[in-house]
This record gives sequence, C-alpha cells and structure tokens, in this order.
Amino acid sequence: MPKSDAPKPPKSRLDIIADAAEIYGARSFDNYAQIRSVAETIRDEFCAWLDPESQCVFLVPAEGAFAAQNYRSAAFSVTGTGYLPLKPISFGLAVKISREKDYMRLKITCRKEGGNMFISIEHGRDIALPLPIQKGELPPLFESIYSHILDFFTDSVDEYDNGDYGSSDIGFDILRMAE
Repeated sequence: MPKSDAPKPPKSRLDIIADAAEIYGARSFDNYAQIRSVAETIRDEFCAWLDPESQCVFLVPAEGAFAAQNYRSAAFSVTGTGYLPLKPISFGLAVKISREKDYMRLKITCRKEGGNMFISIEHGRDIALPLPIQKGELPPLFESIYSHILDFFTDSVDEYDNGDYGSSDIGFDILRMAE
C-alpha cells in the first residue's frame, strides 16, 4: 500500500484549534484590508469632493492626540492589538474646518457584512455600501459627513442664540494645528 493511501491519524484538539485560528486570522486580515481600503477611498474622494485644490482630510486615530497627517495603519482601532481581531474597526477622519489650520475629528466605524460595508459616523445611522465600492457611490456618504459637520456648527450657534447652548455636546475634537 503506497504511503498516500495510508489512513491519516486523527487531528489533535490542538490541530483543530490551530486550523480554526488560521481561518480566523485570514478573515480578520481580509476585514482589516477591506476597511482600510474603504477608509483611504473616503479620505481621498471626500477631500476632492470638499475642495479639489487642497489637502483637507486625513486618516488619524479615532481617539487621543492627533495631528493633520495621515497615520497609515496607526489610524485604525486594531493597531497594536497583537492578534488582529475580527470585529468592526474605527478610524478618525480629520476634516479641515477653517481657512486656517483647524481640524475636526470624526470617529468613523466600519463593519463588513456579506458583500456590504456598513459605515457609521459618530454613532449615527449606518450607511450601507456594496463592495467593492465603485466610483460615484460615495456622494451620499459625503453628504452625510458634510451635514454632520455643518449641523454641529449651525445647531450650536442656534442653541447659543436662543439661550440653550450649555447642554449639547456631539463629542467632536476640534484642534488648531501648529505651523
């Protein structure tokens, strides 16, 4: 009997766990790669949608200190976690909000379900986009981000003008970047 026809010994429980962990690792990397691609597309196309003449949007960490620069992999909530987790991933979108160097950071969370990417802006409603994202599919998302930012300022001014500005906090980080 040739060796290839010999019965294989049963897998150990450790081998079964290792097989499952390898599948998990492949899926978690796929999840990260797809979300990172979507984030970079949002950054580039949203900036061009706002003002094609300037660099006005950066990928930054969703929390903590940030500067107006692209943080590459450090912009994503799974950075530095060791084993890459298979879960929704957040990143910060730093958007220029003045003619100076003022930036507002929005926390964006993405999760992939089947063939769709669900994008949530600051714990807002989810916007579903089919994968892969095609050119021209993002303007509804851009309108939501734009409205979210604009509403923060117009609602705050309205509440101030009408005497009720002490209780509204959307939780934005607004920073002026040093020269």
